[in-house]
Amino acid sequence: MTPERFSYLLSAVEPYLKIRQDRGRTAISAEEKLVITLRYLATGDLMASQTFNFRVGRATVSSIIREVCDSIWTALNKKYLMLPSSENEWMAIAEKFDNDWNVPYAIGAVDGKHIAIKCPKFGGSMYYNYKGFHSTVLMAICDASYSFVWTSIGSYGRDNDAAIFGASSFFKRADFGKLKLPPPSVVGGQQLPYVLLGDDIFPLRTWLIKPYGGNNLTDEEEVANYRTSRGRRTIENTFGVMAARWRIFRRPIRANIETVDQITKAVICLHNYLMQTDNAHYIPSGFVDSWSNGEFKEGEWRSVVQDDETGLQNIRRVGSNNYTATTKETRDRFRDYFNSQEGAVPWQYDVAHNCGPLAS
Repeated sequence: MTPERFSYLLSAVEPYLKIRQDRGRTAISAEEKLVITLRYLATGDLMASQTFNFRVGRATVSSIIREVCDSIWTALNKKYLMLPSSENEWMAIAEKFDNDWNVPYAIGAVDGKHIAIKCPKFGGSMYYNYKGFHSTVLMAICDASYSFVWTSIGSYGRDNDAAIFGASSFFKRADFGKLKLPPPSVVGGQQLPYVLLGDDIFPLRTWLIKPYGGNNLTDEEEVANYRTSRGRRTIENTFGVMAARWRIFRRPIRANIETVDQITKAVICLHNYLMQTDNAHYIPSGFVDSWSNGEFKEGEWRSVVQDDETGLQNIRRVGSNNYTATTKETRDRFRDYFNSQEGAVPWQYDVAHNCGPLAS
């Protein structure tokens, strides 16, 4: 974060911070409160380390972190974490997916992650996940530029992606046609709607497509899986950059559930804030995955988090494969478009046929 970005952040957060004046004691300034919190979130060190570094009592540090995280959310979420509310805003996201990832009519990519936490009081088995640790779930949708456009925070660790997403407000609004998406367009003889890109756990919908499953896929299906996998990597990279830059997620968070939710909300806002205002410093060249004429290159964030075993973890891939003929037809239309003269890219057949992991 550059000094200019810090100064702006301080000016945005300061009105929401309380400065307590105690007789005979120097008050902790808003700037110092923000520095303590940013250091805690960025380094992943324990609160006790902040007590030593800043010579502030442990209870005071804990109170400061909760207050500042809540203030960051209040100050930034309505500006830097807003779900598109018009056709033009959705079309801008889709255009970026098409230009950068060769996936037309994509309005975002969705996935979920476990956030490791210490065993919560009275949590029972609700937060204990199948990987053997306690967690809460972050479900999110990102755009083509690695910014979050929608999040759901705080679900039980025992739940899976499909159940959490299916119960969300976004899912219900999408199913009832309340997202104000642009109408479908006819391209190359195919009527293509605007769709979300999901993994194989998510339910197939007219507004959500996922890969073809099974081992005996046709060449056309392999190509379709490869093309959509390019767009789905945006959410993997978004989570990866966040975990690499904000190392609070590199180990189980030692705080109560409410504080964990506040921390997660603050980091999401900070991630979007820096992505949208200072991305040259936040994600320098080579930090995220990239393609050049079909050749894939891993981003540097992967080496930063490669030894992380308990930070942001994938959610269990179990779910229903039931879908209607209409939803299957939507996915098939994209398959046909990707294999048409109008929708194909020159390298897709070589990559899809010769590099299986990229096509899955």
